[in-house]
Amino acid sequence: MNELSQHHQDFSSNGFITLKEYLTPQEVQELEKHLGHYIQRIAPSLPPSDVFYEVTGDPATLKQLQWMERNDDFFRSLPNRPKFLQLAEVLLGGPVVLRGVEFFNKPARIGKPTPAHQDGYYFCLVPSEAVTLWFPLDRVSEENGCIRYVRGSHRKGLRPHNVSNILGFSQGVTDWGPQDEANEVKAMGAPGDLLAHHCDIIHRADANLSSGSRRAMAIVYDAASAVVDEAAVARYKQSSSQQRTKLQTT
Repeated sequence: MNELSQHHQDFSSNGFITLKEYLTPQEVQELEKHLGHYIQRIAPSLPPSDVFYEVTGDPATLKQLQWMERNDDFFRSLPNRPKFLQLAEVLLGGPVVLRGVEFFNKPARIGKPTPAHQDGYYFCLVPSEAVTLWFPLDRVSEENGCIRYVRGSHRKGLRPHNVSNILGFSQGVTDWGPQDEANEVKAMGAPGDLLAHHCDIIHRADANLSSGSRRAMAIVYDAASAVVDEAAVARYKQSSSQQRTKLQTT
């Protein structure tokens, strides 16, 4: 079995994989450079739906950026690089289409927990087939909020979700139990590593208790065969908008 076939098998079985040193130091530096430009020059003018802060209006508490490919040529071209695009196709077993490029941050000491959730609940795809390629820009540890995956949970379908009151992650799994905790795997990482996970795997992260940030970029691809359940999207957007308005005004 070659390396790519092994990646596909592990991904299909577990719902996630970790690839060490997948990006070169030069690629990480390039990401840092363009991310810095985006945060300084573009983020301040973005609508509230595309940029989230732990403390409203405080740039030092930047939490999340969405749809970065819509606003910047570098992030528009990044998902087309073969090392990302071809990996996504291998993992999902067929052609893919870009969903979006995102930035996630847990600011030092104030980065809140990420509730247990399935991305597929937000994506509303039929079939529910998508993959997130997540690459850290800081060393990821238990202390600063590493991702915790429930191994194999992507093979059991979507679970019930409800309002989480966490900005950027508006819905959380409601029936989390001992079996989920028993199957949980802590995914550590460092700049240059890549984590890939299926949209239906349950995952969460603790708060950042450290003195440093926990930053990461993500590229999300949908299976080309998947179609959007528009009614489900409308329900999700309504709930998300109501929560965002509430959280950004309190």
